[in-house]
Amino acid sequence: MAWVYLFIAGVFEIVWALSLKNIDGLNKVSPILITIVGMAISFFFLSLSLKSLPVGTAYAIWTGIGAVGVALFGILFYSEPINFSRVFCLLLIVIGILGLKLSSPTH
Repeated sequence: MAWVYLFIAGVFEIVWALSLKNIDGLNKVSPILITIVGMAISFFFLSLSLKSLPVGTAYAIWTGIGAVGVALFGILFYSEPINFSRVFCLLLIVIGILGLKLSSPTH
């Protein structure tokens, strides 16, 4: 279950990071609430995963899921640039995530 918890934590990291874009200098209440709730859920599930996963592995995978997810959402929904080097670097992060998962003693 630790890996499921870690994945859920990563998904909610994407949620709160994306909601930051819409806060508008703390002038909009709903994005602030989404950010706070997303952070709380993300940290909660990350803490559950840390009961059985090494902290370095879990943290690297959690941030990797967030980084790749936010970058992909930026490309798909915010017209952020897409080019070979950007896609290549995102693939390197995914390969790193998979490598950490597969080399973990609790995979």
